Parts: sequence; structure tokens; C-alpha cells
Amino acid sequence: MNYLNEVEQKVAESLLQIKAIKLQPKSPFTWASGWKSPIYCDNRVALSHPSIRTYIRQKLSQLIQEEFGSVDMISGVATAGIPQGVLVAQDLGLPFSYVRSNAKDHGRQNMIEGEVISGQRVVVIEDLVSTGKSSLIAVKALREAGCNVVGLVSIFTYGFDEARKNFEEAKCTFHSLCNYDALVRVAASNSYIMESDIELLEKWRQDPANWSPEV
Repeated sequence: MNYLNEVEQKVAESLLQIKAIKLQPKSPFTWASGWKSPIYCDNRVALSHPSIRTYIRQKLSQLIQEEFGSVDMISGVATAGIPQGVLVAQDLGLPFSYVRSNAKDHGRQNMIEGEVISGQRVVVIEDLVSTGKSSLIAVKALREAGCNVVGLVSIFTYGFDEARKNFEEAKCTFHSLCNYDALVRVAASNSYIMESDIELLEKWRQDPANWSPEV
């Protein structure tokens, strides 16, 4: 069994504690896509908890510095990546921008909000990565604006194979503070779920589109 690092452990415990992440393997949620899911994740809840918000900000900033060195701008993915991105940009003393899912249909019809300078080294902030498609739309927009997107960081990722493939194809480095495997292990060790639920939860991650709560 792989060792959980301190950050994975702390983030998983915090998100479970404040119910930003809920696990219900036998009473699943229904996503907008229609998928049945044993997990519901809303990391925006962390913004209402100052100590957790601060920890996440500090660790995202540290991750960026360790993995990417000096960067010129932080950019958030609308909408949940915006507040996290602002906090990190403030922490690092960097300019901030954010990327809409679609260009505005009025005014300057911007997709990117904020000043963007061609050649800037940019790290993109996302709160949650599932398939990675919405995150990579933001990466593509920044690249088309002339930015050198050196990578993307998130608070949490489900760890889908599809996401890994999408990031590889886009040639975009991706790191996350916490992931699904770590979350399940922390949830089991802290009695949020039973040990018998682990297999069911792993089956969902392997094939979420066709998963059923029935064993």
C-alpha cells in the first residue's frame, strides 16, 4: 500500500470533516451527466472555513513553487477555480486572471478576464478535476492568447484514466493536493465508510459511466 503524504492526509480529512466531500456508496448521488456517483465534491465549502482555506492556499502555493519554479501569472478556471486562484496569486504576489467556459456574448466578448501578456509563464488553478475537459479548455484559451501554460494544479482529482489521457494529449503537466485513492483510505480509517465499501468505491472509479451501487 502506497504511503499517504501529509498533505493528502490533511486535505482529505478536512474536506470530509466539513462535508465538502460526501461518500455514499450505497445511496449514490446523480450528477448532471446522469452518472450515478458514490461521491459528491464541492470544495467551495472550504472557503467558509478560514483555517482550512488557509492550509489549501499555502499548499497550492508551495506545490506551484516546488513543481514549476518562477511563474508570471496565476489563472483560475471559472467558477470554482477563481477564489482559490485569487488567494494563491495574492500569496505569491502575482497577477491573476480567470478563464470563462465560453466567451461573453457582449462587450469585448472576452473568454479570459484580466491582463494577459504573450510569453507569460502561467499556472492554472482548478478546484476539482474529473475528466479534465473543462480545465483544458482554459489551458487552450490561455495558450491561444500567447501564454506559456506550464501546468495546472487542483485541490482534488478523481484520478480517472480519461483525465490522465486528456492531460497527456494536451501536453499539460497536472498535480493535485489530494486524490480519490487517498480520500477513500482516509475515509475508511476514520469510519466515514466501512472497509466493505472500498471495493464498491474502486469499481466506480474504474467505470463511472456504467457503475451501479449493487455489488
